[in-house]
Amino acid sequence: MAKLPRRAVLRGAAATAAAAAAAGTTASSAAAAERHAGGAEPTVKQPVTTNVPRGLDDYFDPYYNVIRGQVPASYHPWVANRQDRILLYTRTAGPRHAHLGPALAAGLNPTLTAAHVLQNAVIAWMAEVGVGVDWTEDVTLMPGIGSTYKAVVFGSTSRDTLWKHGTAVSAAAVNTTTGAHLDAAKTALRQYVRAGGGFVGIHNAIGGTEYNWPYYEGLCGGTQYYDHGAHQNGTVVTLAKDSSTQGLPPRWDFKDEWYNWMPFPARVKFLLGVDESSLATRSAVHPGHGRFHPLSWCQYYDGGRSWVTALGHDSAAWTDGSGYVGQAFFKKHIVTGILSAMGKLPFCS
Repeated sequence: MAKLPRRAVLRGAAATAAAAAAAGTTASSAAAAERHAGGAEPTVKQPVTTNVPRGLDDYFDPYYNVIRGQVPASYHPWVANRQDRILLYTRTAGPRHAHLGPALAAGLNPTLTAAHVLQNAVIAWMAEVGVGVDWTEDVTLMPGIGSTYKAVVFGSTSRDTLWKHGTAVSAAAVNTTTGAHLDAAKTALRQYVRAGGGFVGIHNAIGGTEYNWPYYEGLCGGTQYYDHGAHQNGTVVTLAKDSSTQGLPPRWDFKDEWYNWMPFPARVKFLLGVDESSLATRSAVHPGHGRFHPLSWCQYYDGGRSWVTALGHDSAAWTDGSGYVGQAFFKKHIVTGILSAMGKLPFCS
């Protein structure tokens, strides 16, 4: 499939994609496109003998010290017994969105109430497609080496969500007797991704989580949330053909906060954007992104898969039958995005 220019005008992006599809592609050009995108996902693990595998030099990001981008050949099939199950992680260490409800008790699968709108939605929506969901806000339960989850989903997490707060440590500069490892969850997440795990970041997970951890910034597309304007209606533009955009119209109405980014996301496949001309108001500080304002994207990252979206602020967006504008399209995007990060649908292709 012909690629859209990175700076494609949002208003005309859908028409550009349609024209490219209508023109068609030959088998040889399709094969060339696959090679340009980094080949296909390996199915057998291979020894690691160099930091940059042969043929993947163009996809090495020296800042994050990882291979990343649209590069299926960089995938690590290191865990053969992954289950059709995901872990939903919603711990907040700062602002907490209303759609998360009250903080959850420790442990795996604590009691949920009707106020836990996002959690209930993800559990129900994934059950509809045959995927099991465990949920937690216990930082000690972050999956790591050997985890059989096909994806870990960060739902509107905030701030240093992977830090074990409130744990006493020795005041000594070096104390090998203490068992405290306050950022063990960071190590676990990194090892999980490196073994071919799927990562999904939803809304505040890429809008105010782990600001000062470069690895996480890279996992989210080499970007961070800067600010947003009012919670308001706008027009979403479908930017590319993908498993997670299949069935979405070229343009559709939705209501959200429309995050602004700094730095601008890079080395990713852009999936959805917002037409800024459809927004009644803007941020008072950030200048916005003009004619190309991305909202969702995907990439291979350090051996794993990463799929993220800024959408999902309002509880009604997570509620079937709410009448919320664009809710059905949003649900489809979330479900297929998770499925693709799990490897159950073609990923970022």
